[in-house]
Amino acid sequence: MELTLQQLRGFDGSDDSKPVYVAIRGTIYDVSSGKGFYGPGCSYAVFAGRETSRALAKMSKEEGDICGNLEGLSEKELGVLADWEKKFQAKYPVVGRLAS
Repeated sequence: MELTLQQLRGFDGSDDSKPVYVAIRGTIYDVSSGKGFYGPGCSYAVFAGRETSRALAKMSKEEGDICGNLEGLSEKELGVLADWEKKFQAKYPVVGRLAS
C-alpha cells in the first residue's frame, strides 16, 4: 500500500473503524495494537497518522518536529532514530510506504 501524507492523516485513531498508522523514514507501521499509546488523548497521540522520523530522532513531541525531514540531525539523533526503527520493526507490522 502507498499513502500520501494527507491520506496517512486519516489513520490517526479518531475513526474506530480504521487502524492507527505511524510512519518512520517513509515506512508505515500499523500501531493499532498500541492504541493505548497512540489513540486519541494518549501520550503519543500526536504521532498517530503522521510521519514521525524527526520527532523520534529528537525525542520531541513539538509540532514542528513531527515530519520526515532529517536535515541537520546529529549522528546521535540519527542513532536514536535507528533505535526507534528497530523497536517498531520488532513490534508492529509494516503496511506500506509513503508516496514520494
